[in-house]
Amino acid sequence: MNQFLASAQRFFKNKNTITILGVIVILVLLYFGYSSQINSAVEPISVPTAVETIQPRTEITDDMVEMVDMPSISVTENVITSRNAVVGKYSNVNTVIPAGSMFYTDTVVEASQLPDSVFVKVKDGEVVYNFDVDTESTYGNSIYPGNKIDIYMKTGDGTEERVMIGKLVENIEVLAVKDSAGRDVFENTSESRSPSMLIFGVPEEIHLLLRKASYMESLGVELFPVPHGGSVASEGATEVSTQQLVDYIDAHSVNIPIAEEEETDELLPTFATNENNPNRITITFPNGCGDTYTCTYALNDGEARTTSRTSQNVNITASGTLTATVTEEDGTAHTATQEVTFSNAG
Repeated sequence: MNQFLASAQRFFKNKNTITILGVIVILVLLYFGYSSQINSAVEPISVPTAVETIQPRTEITDDMVEMVDMPSISVTENVITSRNAVVGKYSNVNTVIPAGSMFYTDTVVEASQLPDSVFVKVKDGEVVYNFDVDTESTYGNSIYPGNKIDIYMKTGDGTEERVMIGKLVENIEVLAVKDSAGRDVFENTSESRSPSMLIFGVPEEIHLLLRKASYMESLGVELFPVPHGGSVASEGATEVSTQQLVDYIDAHSVNIPIAEEEETDELLPTFATNENNPNRITITFPNGCGDTYTCTYALNDGEARTTSRTSQNVNITASGTLTATVTEEDGTAHTATQEVTFSNAG
């Protein structure tokens, strides 16, 4: 035993032995340290990614996001790692999020952070209206976004024409309060901003009514907001309140009917006359004749002929009515007619 201890003492007292052992220990530490860093860098982290390309100002819905495991080294500090932090938010202005891309903190924002987020709040079928105000007409800057207001109207100057005053429009929801520079009055509490306009959405008929009234200053017409008194239904419709005031506005303006957009039937056949032969009519059918659709044509209620062509030439042998029909698989028919005249010169 004593001989073994003596041999061990001589072994550890040898400088070369100590050096070799030190090098081995350092190499082992380096190996485990390097392995630990590598494993940490490649350890997968589940992060939300875009299922499809998301355009600017688009609300990110649940079906646009999927969770994917990514190496932790590729997940930087500005990468969003929570699905809940993405769904329900909006893609930022001038930001296109490619399919498969991770979401970053500077590309995903709240709707209220969009520069023109007020327009996102406008309901379908409504038109944006900016109503001129000041601190006095907003009751000391006391009208806030989300408040309901009525618009009152005053006419006449009390001399040549009697003064008439009443509620013109009621139940309007204020979407934003802006100053003269277009900044939100209440978004920054560190500086004082004076209200210059109330922004809200109204149906087109009321939009035109307010516009016409705003141009009648020479008749003593004034419009001013009044906060709604009492309780107001949150889903209540904006509507005209006093028909007498509407009649006054209409009597001093010209009404132009609002043109209704015509729906385009993409399956409706079209006709064209051949420039060189007036007795030849070309019928243009949609793609899918003979496959998705049944396409037919007939002259003067004659026997209908079926075609699978997109462009079908028809030689006219008598004046009358040319009929072309596209029938869907469920039996829905799209029929177009064209009056044609047979020309002996043709």
